[in-house]
Amino acid sequence: MTSLEIAVFMCRSDNYGVLVHDPETGATLSIDAPDGDKVIAEADKRGWTITDLFTTHHHKDHVDGNLTLKERYDCRIVGPVEEAVVIPGLDLAVAEGDELEFSGRKVDVIWTPGHTAGHVCYSIPSEKLLFSADTLFAMGCGRLFERPASDMWPSLQKLMALPDDTEVYFGHEYTLANARFALTVDPENQVLKERAEAVAELREAGDFTIPTTIGLEKKTNPFLRVTDSGLRKAIGMEGATDAEVFAEVRVRKDNF
Repeated sequence: MTSLEIAVFMCRSDNYGVLVHDPETGATLSIDAPDGDKVIAEADKRGWTITDLFTTHHHKDHVDGNLTLKERYDCRIVGPVEEAVVIPGLDLAVAEGDELEFSGRKVDVIWTPGHTAGHVCYSIPSEKLLFSADTLFAMGCGRLFERPASDMWPSLQKLMALPDDTEVYFGHEYTLANARFALTVDPENQVLKERAEAVAELREAGDFTIPTTIGLEKKTNPFLRVTDSGLRKAIGMEGATDAEVFAEVRVRKDNF
């Protein structure tokens, strides 16, 4: 089985468009559709035909191009069952534990409520790929619009359980701002300091910061490091529960 090819490109102001292509079968998957015309332009540039669209959640900047892609390609649109009524063009509603197929590969559906009530992430275990959209970012996580911190923390724990070398494709280019915040709550983390410097150089050069890996996020993402004694000491929450520390870090990021 040939390796999948992945194309990453910018949509809207800071959304990432992601296309996943199997050169053997010609199947092409779009992760969300922030801008239908941009997604089509990227596919056309590469000579790819989109066969599948996996929607992670209902926010406009992730579904705005659904019907445009449906009209152009008649592609299969998959999305979370809890948001089925607001996912344009939905063909298949999926939930926690469901398994999909893309070009002969198993795709696991991971329900990650927090940013929205029904947000799902998609994992292709055989390729060690995770498409996390607005649940997990490089050194960040999504704002809690529809579910509380007590729901988001277990969602992130599900993703942390994936192999450390899993590549993570996230939904927005927020990495530099996330790094700056992370240093305020995890100031003694040397790996974080080095990563923040590297990210600043990448962004200065106009380069992307995607993908990341689960292992790197465990070392540098404050939202995944709420059990760390140094981070807890830095924010004065040594005796708090993991969920309480997570909630405090999220509030601090909201106000950063």
